[in-house]
Amino acid sequence: MKKLFYFTFLLFACETENYETGQGQYSLMQADLCELTINSQQQGTSFVTDDGDAYTAKAPYTATWIATADTTYRTLIYYNKVDNSQAEVIKASAVPTLIPREHWRLKDLQQDPLNIESAWLSKSGKYLNLGLLVKTGRVDDKELPHSVGLAQDTLFIHPNGHSTAYYRLLHSQNDVPEYYTNRHFVSILLPTEQRPDTIRLQIQTYNGPLERIFVP
Repeated sequence: MKKLFYFTFLLFACETENYETGQGQYSLMQADLCELTINSQQQGTSFVTDDGDAYTAKAPYTATWIATADTTYRTLIYYNKVDNSQAEVIKASAVPTLIPREHWRLKDLQQDPLNIESAWLSKSGKYLNLGLLVKTGRVDDKELPHSVGLAQDTLFIHPNGHSTAYYRLLHSQNDVPEYYTNRHFVSILLPTEQRPDTIRLQIQTYNGPLERIFVP
């Protein structure tokens, strides 16, 4: 799985699709954040949801963003369950994954505002997921990239031995116009070693600083 200290991404306008009612292709469709397993032919062959449900893909899934073979991608997958072990993948998109880094390693990345729509821990506690609302626009009919990173300002050890990690979400608007707002999902991969007992995440929003507290 690609684990980035920071990432640059393009945001595309949200589209509303009219799905048919009844027992059509989309009537029972589910959407989950998942880990998608890629085979040697750069095809998605199976996935595990954040709730721990594992499925084999009814047909191998291909996409232009799958660039590496024999790996695992963090993804948002729309799918129909065939049975308890198999699913039909309708659509999948890559979900950028951040890992906390010492703040001085990311000193060149700004803290431009964005808004947060949702934040939750995966059932396994492996990921902290964020639904971000980012203002964006087009220049010369092209989407321009934003950059996002995750700084760890400190790891505080309390007298009782418990630890609190202070994370700060960094965001560089990169002079992208703020014409409209797009939703974008990001996952934070939490440490497996020296795992904090509490996470305090600071985000600079358009309404001022916001802090959210999580207990993995």
